[in-house]
Amino acid sequence: MPNQPDPIDPDVDLHVPAQRQELHLPFVALVSLGGGLGGVARYGLSSAVPGTWGLFVINVLGSFLIGVLMGLVPKPLVRAFFGVGLLGGFTTFSSYAASWSWALFATPVCAVLAAFLGLRVTR
Repeated sequence: MPNQPDPIDPDVDLHVPAQRQELHLPFVALVSLGGGLGGVARYGLSSAVPGTWGLFVINVLGSFLIGVLMGLVPKPLVRAFFGVGLLGGFTTFSSYAASWSWALFATPVCAVLAAFLGLRVTR
């Protein structure tokens, strides 16, 4: 499509050829490891706080921590491990929608507010 702007990613400078590659082995390995650990942490917390409240707490807490991470950590590989991997595996937005209740509407709103608050607290 003509005159389309390039996507913006603060962790990638598209003028540096080495950063334009889609998959770097360290990036994929860190995301995979973090995702596995985040999934285990989610399982542990959801066992302690079962049901809709557990999903709500996990998603809002994870979103807050993502906001904190984005405010504190400038390194792309650290963000990949903790943000995309660990906290991506920890939050469980795919399963919150399966429960039709107040959480279906409250979770996305509270999660976005929590991420914004986490970012504001760190800046």
